[in-house]
Amino acid sequence: MSRSPARDSVARAPGRPREFVLEDVLDKAIVVFSEFGYPATSLGKLTAAIGLTEGSIYKAFKDKRALFLAALERYVDLRASRLEQALSGAPTGFEQVRAVLELYVDYSHGAAGRRGCLVVGSAVDLASSDPEIAKRVNLIFKMHEKRLVHCVRQGQEDGSIRADVDAESVARLLVCVLQGMRVLGKTGRSREDMTGPIKQALKLLE
Repeated sequence: MSRSPARDSVARAPGRPREFVLEDVLDKAIVVFSEFGYPATSLGKLTAAIGLTEGSIYKAFKDKRALFLAALERYVDLRASRLEQALSGAPTGFEQVRAVLELYVDYSHGAAGRRGCLVVGSAVDLASSDPEIAKRVNLIFKMHEKRLVHCVRQGQEDGSIRADVDAESVARLLVCVLQGMRVLGKTGRSREDMTGPIKQALKLLE
């Protein structure tokens, strides 16, 4: 669930509270965790990026893992909001699938692509050792898959997608394509590199 803007206080020194906007802190933490991954993200890197002391981080979030979980939730909320905006302008199921794929092209090239995806990073770095994060990542992927199933079925109803397409299977395939694009994006791929795969993926629906 998305949070409304909030302002919290942590102690800079006795008697001198330091205020910060929670969303600003989480947005900066997202960048660090996405770029370096959870294991390689030290408190030093976080304090440098966020502008809070280690003591302030511990007071506000308890530990690095708690900060990571809050950042992951914020990341998912922001991506979901942007995706809903993209889908709102797509009149057919086919165009909705195209909108999802094109959004991932934006995410998967240049500086944004090299920074990487916090969800994919979580799956790689933590899912095998942290059951709670594994469950969260699984739910996120299932949410993406469910949304794509809905888009495909809507396209079949409005005639923009072939009726013989297996909606669940193709939605799962598209999730694999999208997350694979995020992995390739870490290697510095161009927009053109990412545009080709989505054109081929869309041919599955025509």
